[in-house]
Amino acid sequence: MRRYLLILPLVSMLSACIDIPQAQAPRRQTVRQSTTAFSPRPEFRQCLSELGAQQATFTPLPDQYFGSGCTNVDTVRLSSLHSDSASLGLTNLGPVTCDMASTFAAWARYGVDRAAEQILGSRVVRIETFGSYNCRNVAGTNRRSGHATANAIDVSAFVLADGRRITVLDDWNNGTRAERQFLRIVHASACKRFGTTLGPDYNSAHANHFHLEADGGNFCR
Repeated sequence: MRRYLLILPLVSMLSACIDIPQAQAPRRQTVRQSTTAFSPRPEFRQCLSELGAQQATFTPLPDQYFGSGCTNVDTVRLSSLHSDSASLGLTNLGPVTCDMASTFAAWARYGVDRAAEQILGSRVVRIETFGSYNCRNVAGTNRRSGHATANAIDVSAFVLADGRRITVLDDWNNGTRAERQFLRIVHASACKRFGTTLGPDYNSAHANHFHLEADGGNFCR
């Protein structure tokens, strides 16, 4: 009995030296959220709604200011448009103002696709362009081009469902009678929708494309 009494204090001392792990509270993880929000102006939101109603595929873009009169304000990136019955592909388009995009979508459907079916007997499946935004002046002047504010598109060709490719350069003067008529009809339709419309009859710089610009003007050549 005395032996057990001597052992108990020793066991107590050893127990005090043992490091018993304790449950640790879980660490809180800090979640960082971006404070940058894309909040377009009411007029831009209205335009985006109208563009969506036209069944265009697009992405709204944040405003950008590049200096020297070059900007991308209230712009979108158009991926495709819609005709009466199908999707219309696009090539080479960069940022374009929403107002310009909406006008372009209406022209493509009513002024281009329907004219192709009536005159050429085939629908349009793709509109080829030389682009939209470009920080530059009007050729031979010190005045900024509509391209400097993403408010203009240069259209170079139309590809039909039957495989034909109608180009401004090759077919404005040298195409078949129907092809020449088609190009002049779509050019005239553009003149009714855009403020400035320029084509091969304007000057040699536009021999290979239609310059379409939603600038509120009234100039058609």
